[in-house]
Amino acid sequence: MRQTIAEKILSEHSGRRARAGDIVIAKVDFCFGQDGTSGMIVDSFRRLGVENVFNKDMFAIVIDHSAPSPNMGVSAIHDKIRAFAMEQRVKLFDVGCGVCHQLVPETGCVSSGDLVIGADSHTCTYGAINVLSTGVGSTDLAIALASGKNWFMVPETIKIIADGKLPTGVYSKDVILYMIKDVGADGATYKAVEFYGEVIRDLSVEARFTISNMAVEMGAKCGLMEADRKTMDWVNRHSVKECRPVKADEDAKYSAIYNYDLSELPPQIACPHAVDNVKDIEEVEGTPIAVVNIGTCTNGRLEDLEIVAKILKGRRVAKGLKLIITPASRKIYLDALRKGYIETFITSGAIVNNPGCGPCVGTHQGILADGENALSTANRNFRGRMGNPKADIYLASPAAAAATALEGKIADPREHSRRLKSK
Repeated sequence: MRQTIAEKILSEHSGRRARAGDIVIAKVDFCFGQDGTSGMIVDSFRRLGVENVFNKDMFAIVIDHSAPSPNMGVSAIHDKIRAFAMEQRVKLFDVGCGVCHQLVPETGCVSSGDLVIGADSHTCTYGAINVLSTGVGSTDLAIALASGKNWFMVPETIKIIADGKLPTGVYSKDVILYMIKDVGADGATYKAVEFYGEVIRDLSVEARFTISNMAVEMGAKCGLMEADRKTMDWVNRHSVKECRPVKADEDAKYSAIYNYDLSELPPQIACPHAVDNVKDIEEVEGTPIAVVNIGTCTNGRLEDLEIVAKILKGRRVAKGLKLIITPASRKIYLDALRKGYIETFITSGAIVNNPGCGPCVGTHQGILADGENALSTANRNFRGRMGNPKADIYLASPAAAAATALEGKIADPREHSRRLKSK
């Protein structure tokens, strides 16, 4: 039987021909934890009775979720995981370095064909560069840290083909929100998803990350793309690791196949309180918004900040609205600074956070007030996500977020994008 990408990668890493439904023990190329999970990883590792990590180069800790620390309890956890990193001589990305899902690929920790696990659900992000990456619990992560291996049930795979040319003002965030609306928040549970088509080929690697990042929001274990020339060039610029691209066989078996023509796709908005509660922007346009959050592991990359800067340049944020912008990494922050984007943000009235998860997770740096409506470029909008269960969160692209910040209400980015395109 011919194989999917997930089946091939798990076969290569387990030393046996794996197919959907099999359970395999596979070698892990890289693993990591963030500050919300690494304290538990350390505790689980200690309980295993192992003195040293299996390979110090295959693990990293990223302090990004509550960074800088918002309270004494979190500060104690930060000190605990810093001490573990120093003791075991593993890589530590400390406060200000950025978001784990930007740092891991940006700093060359992973490469095409790798098998990667992270103690964070959005580890699926790296599927955009042909990595089988998935989130696991802290105990499973500790086992990989001690042994270099873990167990995996080989997932069935869904194939999604997105064809057409995206209209002006429509971006990869709109594409994945539309797909989640159709497939459903649990429509791909424990399955791999492979993304194909003209739309995917036309996207930059940065934009592809947005789609793979949100594969988990349809329940998927991973969101995979083939490694084309764009992928190979991107990986070779960022990593010295060997690139081992993996393609699915033409007659591989899929549990479902979805075909979309997105030539007339309007901007999409995920409405409270579910990521698959997605509507065309015309249905919610004009909804008052108090806070706009731009950044996160979904849309805090330089390409995203460029779109926002072009829309905001020479204009002011709506009176009374709070616009919070958080670059995804220190490198992105510095690049945005050199290009003048940060100055544009600040002069427009925005607040610019240090690189990290910012207000997305809801521990600090922008917790919502009762009754506030927020529009975010993040990946989740369940009740309480940004720190207050009495607030409502909408999800949208960076372009829609910037347009909304200017108007103080959910706004269609297409007119703003057309204006920029005509200059």
